[in-house]
Amino acid sequence: MPEQYFYQPEQGHGLAHDPLNAIVAPRPIGWISTVSPTGVRNLAPYSFFNLFSYRPPIIGFSSTGWKDSVANIEASGEFVWNLATRPLAEAMNATSAAVAGDEFALAGLETARSRLVAPPRVAASPVAFECRLTQLLRLENKDGDALDQWLVLGEAVGIHIDAALIDNGVYQTARAQPILRGGGAGDYFEITEAQLFRMRRPG
Repeated sequence: MPEQYFYQPEQGHGLAHDPLNAIVAPRPIGWISTVSPTGVRNLAPYSFFNLFSYRPPIIGFSSTGWKDSVANIEASGEFVWNLATRPLAEAMNATSAAVAGDEFALAGLETARSRLVAPPRVAASPVAFECRLTQLLRLENKDGDALDQWLVLGEAVGIHIDAALIDNGVYQTARAQPILRGGGAGDYFEITEAQLFRMRRPG
């Protein structure tokens, strides 16, 4: 093995497992709930997810393929992001199955009513963002060819936080036990207080 491994993605990575997801990791999980035009509830996790703007708060996830979540959001303009936590990890994983029907029922999850949008929240999740669609983009490669990859961006118009996660007005990240997606076939990480360190931005 050379001191530095180099590969061009178009030509393949040549390793036992694609390293990309393991390098850009860990990643927060976009656990997205939607409702179809016929009223069918949908809940699915996406590992390409993040926050892209503070004010207004805009979050986004990317879907490989035109899945139910994307179709439902295009039709309704609404979705909810639910925080995936260690106590909910197995249920979150169950909702990743490609099945027809209601993933809430499949995973044995109770719902909570949202205030401003139609899709329900995961009742046991300590944080949820009610969102309205701002942009739905089909990604392209460097040559301008359309990919079967869809970026969904939405503005959080309502945010629910379990009050037990707030101390003196400060949200306690690790207390929620959020889980993050790593590389490999099934690698996840949990944030704990032991991993905390602080640095102030210079200037």
